[in-house]
Amino acid sequence: MAGAATAADDSLVEYGFRRVIITITAVLCALLEIVDTTIVNVALNDMRGTLGATLTDVAWVITAYAIANVIVIPMTSWLSMQFGRRNYFAASIIIFTVSSFMCGNATNIWELVAFRFIQGMGGGALLVTAQTIITESYPAAKRGMAQAIYGMGVIVGPTLGPPLGGWIVDNYSWGWIFYINVPLGIIATILTLMFVKSPKYGEKLKANQVDWWGIVFLATFIGSLQFVLEHGQQDDWFEDHLIIALSIVSLFGLLAFIWRELVYKHPIVNLKVLNDSNLRIGTILCFIMGFGLYGSTFIVPIYTQSILGWTALDAGLLLIPSSLMTAFMMPIIGQMIQRGVPQTYMVATGFMIFFGFTFWMFSIMTPDTGSEHMFWPLILRGMGLGLLFVPITTMALSTLKGKSIGEGAAFTGMMRQLGGSFGIALISTFVTRFTQTHRVNLVSHEQVTNFAVQQRVQQLTAGFMSKGYSVSEATAKAYKAMEGAVMKQATVLSYMDVFLYLGILFLICIPFILLVKQGKNKVDMSDAMH
Repeated sequence: MAGAATAADDSLVEYGFRRVIITITAVLCALLEIVDTTIVNVALNDMRGTLGATLTDVAWVITAYAIANVIVIPMTSWLSMQFGRRNYFAASIIIFTVSSFMCGNATNIWELVAFRFIQGMGGGALLVTAQTIITESYPAAKRGMAQAIYGMGVIVGPTLGPPLGGWIVDNYSWGWIFYINVPLGIIATILTLMFVKSPKYGEKLKANQVDWWGIVFLATFIGSLQFVLEHGQQDDWFEDHLIIALSIVSLFGLLAFIWRELVYKHPIVNLKVLNDSNLRIGTILCFIMGFGLYGSTFIVPIYTQSILGWTALDAGLLLIPSSLMTAFMMPIIGQMIQRGVPQTYMVATGFMIFFGFTFWMFSIMTPDTGSEHMFWPLILRGMGLGLLFVPITTMALSTLKGKSIGEGAAFTGMMRQLGGSFGIALISTFVTRFTQTHRVNLVSHEQVTNFAVQQRVQQLTAGFMSKGYSVSEATAKAYKAMEGAVMKQATVLSYMDVFLYLGILFLICIPFILLVKQGKNKVDMSDAMH
């Protein structure tokens, strides 16, 4: 049996030109999927105007994609075995590409939302399957490097979305953020069918053996949870009846899903793989890494646009050096893993560096901070993410064997995405709540009877009167300007709080890394589907 498995593994290893093409194809597909999670953010206002949608309606363009994405990710291992990995991967690219074209052609908001959901169904498969295809194409001695190559796409992708989307919207129309996927998707499909191989699988399940209830419970749990996370803040969380109802549905969906997967003979997701302690800790660390990756990618552009008055394109470009640093770090990390440097040391160092980034941002944030002040903290962010992604993934999978590795990879991918959803939801909530608290505190120190406040009001009033306003108009505008300044300062203080708490979260993680057993550094991902 061992010999047969080894022979099967070796048959998937590629060399020379074929391996280069497979690597480019898989990274391209992973990038397409991840870029599409963030590229629409800067186009939402244009979509609202063109499609005549409200802000709540247009938010579904993001929500629908995210829900479909997270539902599919944990099922990718099972679906690959049912249809063959190459066929499933090619079909997913085709679904993603066709739905991208339909998104660009949408004539109303709900048509766009429907096609975004279908796009997310196709895109969710691309992440985990691309990771497995890349890793299987490399011999065991180079699989740490393979993980690093894949990691470049996953880390760089979220950062490329906003500047690319901003440039497209500024120069063309929002439809082109979807149309650019079409030629790339066609090329990726052709290359997949020509070069990617499928491992040999056992007997496929019959229709009456498929875990249909498991699929229903998973979709109910993840779909409801994702909606709550995406819409909780704008709907005032548990003050809204729909949020309460979906939170209850999500909880019962989770309990039903766990029960079903533990008792059914052919589960859609093998929960028993979580008996491995390294994978349990690794999935938690992936969740926290997603929290930091997507959370910081969310908060930095919001801060620069709402406080500093930058354009969407400038805000997106600010994050590019950070991503380039991560891309530069990835091959170095891959080499370190292959040389036997313990992943626990690298992960602990990565968390410490990320804490350094958050504390640095906490200390420099003002209403007038410039790009030159944020350049080096963001470079530090790139270093920290580079030290986290590949070591956490290999550490989580290092004590697994056989097809459990593919199942474990699906869990780490899902938890990274969920971590991002939780991060964005909690950060937007905290910013709103902290801003209200800081505003109350600042106003209490700015009484009208205060001499400095009176002086500032007089200066502003004089300035408005010099522009031709009457005394009463100028005074009203002066107080309004003071209120605006207070609100701006309160928002900055709330962003500072978020960065501080993010840093504390990463510091707390470091002791838990010591609980991880040191497994083999060279994870044999080619066992994943056998």
